[in-house]
Order: sequence, then C-alpha cells, then structure tokens
Amino acid sequence: MAQKSARSKIELFRKAFITHARQAGGSFATVADRERIARQFLNFLKDKGIKLRQMDSLKVKYIECYIAERKANLISHRTLQNEMSVLRSVLAQAGKHKLADPDNTRLSNRALGIVAINRKGTKTALAPAAFREIFQQVEQKDRRVAAVMQLAYVLGLRTKEAEAVEAYKSLATWKKALENGQTSVRVIFGTKGGRPRQTTILDRAALQHAIAYAEREQAERGGKLIDKPTITQAIDRYRYVVRSAGLTGNKAPHSMRYHFAQQSGEYYTAQGFSEREALALASMDLGHGDGRGRYIRQVYYQKGEAE
Repeated sequence: MAQKSARSKIELFRKAFITHARQAGGSFATVADRERIARQFLNFLKDKGIKLRQMDSLKVKYIECYIAERKANLISHRTLQNEMSVLRSVLAQAGKHKLADPDNTRLSNRALGIVAINRKGTKTALAPAAFREIFQQVEQKDRRVAAVMQLAYVLGLRTKEAEAVEAYKSLATWKKALENGQTSVRVIFGTKGGRPRQTTILDRAALQHAIAYAEREQAERGGKLIDKPTITQAIDRYRYVVRSAGLTGNKAPHSMRYHFAQQSGEYYTAQGFSEREALALASMDLGHGDGRGRYIRQVYYQKGEAE
C-alpha cells in the first residue's frame, strides 16, 4: 500500500508540473512546445531514477544535471536557453520564484554556460534534389508524415504550423485561394505568438500537388494527417520519421524553411524589388514581420547546397 501511495504521489507531481507548464499562457503552439519541454525534463528525472513527490523537492542540481546532459548531447545554446526559459516559467507558476529568477547564481544562463549565442544560421537550405530523396524515404515509412513534410517545404512552414494543417480548414482555404487565382495563402494555425500571416505562393503547381496529396491522406483519417491524441505527440511522430530519413544536422527540418526563405527572396528580387525590400517581404512570408530583413539574411541565407 505504501509503495502504491508513493507512486501516486510521483504521478501527482508529474501532472502538477505539466499543469504549471500549460498555465504559463501563450498561443496554442507555444503551450504545446512548453509542454513538450516539460515532459522532456520529467523523463530526464525518471531516467536518472529521481523520484520527486512535490515541487519543494526540486533541487538546483537536478536542473544543472539536465542542462549538462543536453550540452553533452551537443544541443545548441539557443535551444538550451529556450528550454531554461520554459523551466523558469514552470517554476514561477509553481511559486518557486527564487529558482525561476534569470539571475539565480547557479541557474542563470551564464552560470549554466549557455550564454553565448550566434544568430548566424546553422542549417543549409535543403535543395530540391535532396528534398526528393528524403521525401521518398519518408513516404515509404509514413505517407501522412510525407504529406506534412511536403506542405512545410512548399510554404516554408514551421514544424508546428505544418502539423496544425491537420485542421481541415487550412487545406480547404488554401485550395480555394489557388482556385481563385490568389497570390498568397493565409497561415493561421500553429503560428508563433498566434499571429496569422499571408505567405506568397512561389510555386502554384507544387502547392496544388501538396494539397491534393494531403487531402488524400486526410480523407482516410477523419480530418487528421498525423493521427495522435495531442499536437505534441503528432510533432514527436513527425520529427522522428523525418529525422530517421535524414533530416538531421545542417539538414534538420528547419532546412526546408531555409530553402523557402531563399526562394522567396529571389522571387521578389526578380520582380524588381531592392535587396532590402526583398528581405523584408521574405521576412513577412516567414512570419517574422517586415523589420527582420537583416535577421533573415544572417540566419537563412547561409551558403549551402541549394545555392
């Protein structure tokens, strides 16, 4: 009976931790990402045999060990900064304000050795030939994931945005935009900060094919592409399949977005826009706003096989 009670307390702690992650607010995509990172941290504790029963038992050294292991796995400082931001928000929601303080003597980014940041992009744009090769492998493993991957490549979608097209309204709306001769489609679901945007259609035939492919897969699953209970689980499935097919390292899933960014800039330049204007317009297509042109050049315009 005592053993059962201990297990239930551990499970209650895990549930409370996830609840705090959800309560920190933000868009649907932000909350889903925060929940994913929270579960990742809880799984780390479980793998290390650390059985916590209440938030007061969460020690600084556990977080230090988590970050140390992530660094050993060559996770980028930028990613670790984001993960610490999530953990701080969870701690703040739980009333652990001292641990949540960004200037905590042991848990600040500087103390954890993750303060350095280089905004220069770490990926290379995924060239069409490389995309087709990887797409064929993904298609053999899971056609539903292949459908999502194809939409991400054609529209430069973030992973969360590509997953969110499981809402049938996105595909239907985009298809109608194509049929009406519109030059852009509206990206609504899964966007960063919940901010919808208009994304220019760079290749109408490719988008038409991607939508038709996705609709065929969607029709068999009652409106969903990747049929998982939560968006987090759907994203995990997507990432697992595409990475196992070769989308890793400088060809990680985000490399598809790099390709779209470069194609977008070239599209606007060909229409007579200046480089500065083209970068601003590409930034808007990607959902960064018109003031991030310099950022787009620095991050997305790295020399790679696409060029």
